[in-house]
Amino acid sequence: MKMTPIILSSLLLWTSVLSAETVFVTLEKDNAIAVVDPVAGKLLKTVKIGQRPRGIQLSPDQQTLYIATSDDDTVLEVDANSLAIKGRLPSGEDPETFAINSLGTHMYVSNEDDNQVTVIDLVKKQAIHQVTVGVEPEGIAVSPDNQWIVSASETTNMVHWIEAKTNQIKENTLVDPRPRALSFTADGQQLWVTSEIEGSLMIIDVASKQIIKRVHFSVPGVGQEKIQPVGVVVDDKRQWAYVALGPANRVVVVNAQTYEVEKYLLVGARVWNLAFSPKQERLYTTNGVSHDISIIDLAEHKVTKSIAVGRYPWGLAVKP
Repeated sequence: MKMTPIILSSLLLWTSVLSAETVFVTLEKDNAIAVVDPVAGKLLKTVKIGQRPRGIQLSPDQQTLYIATSDDDTVLEVDANSLAIKGRLPSGEDPETFAINSLGTHMYVSNEDDNQVTVIDLVKKQAIHQVTVGVEPEGIAVSPDNQWIVSASETTNMVHWIEAKTNQIKENTLVDPRPRALSFTADGQQLWVTSEIEGSLMIIDVASKQIIKRVHFSVPGVGQEKIQPVGVVVDDKRQWAYVALGPANRVVVVNAQTYEVEKYLLVGARVWNLAFSPKQERLYTTNGVSHDISIIDLAEHKVTKSIAVGRYPWGLAVKP
């Protein structure tokens, strides 16, 4: 059957609609967020949002963007479609990173200067608890079953296991110096943690709260002092994990079953945070010093494009 130009055009349009998604990027120095069409590979617009935006996440229903504006001492509630500010949450001082449970009922915010985690009831829009943790908490994650909130204290060199139902620390795990980012596997059995100073990745067994594997990195032609792991994500099948190596300007591909390093991918300067596309076909990176994001094709583990977005991109959220 020979397609007419009209039919072909309609099919192409329908394919574009099916694959459409939007990447929101916080711009730390521009006090704004960038809105990117990753399929077309272009920056759509930049929207002023607040002072020093960093952490960003979509609500489970994908209708609200939560954005930590550190110098405003708040987490903004932003309409994910219109980008209008709907509210401000009482996050404590200098919020940088946060995590939301899968029910969308509670948010957990790292307050680095106060050595605490603020618990926010998202239904009431109130801070309901402060949990005292170690020195300089930053990385934070909620387990898939919503049982645990894990906070990484960069100077104490620990991850703290906070029980969600009591908001109390139940266990602590000593880790390598300056733990930065945390990511649970989708099955909830493991927690992956990066160490910026040691240049390592630690895999922790959630049941025992003990480290079961350490992975170190070595990039040909790059000094070891530049290998500073930060962001880490693991795919839903626990087949591959990806780690941002900061000033090494690489994302490392790790086999999530064998823990072997498979490949180093050259991205932009000072790669910081990572986010999957909805179907995990692509990986997006924020490259702070080169002021762009990189797009990685995960079928081929190949960087396909870089898009200039603005000054010091920090966090990412992806909306289908």
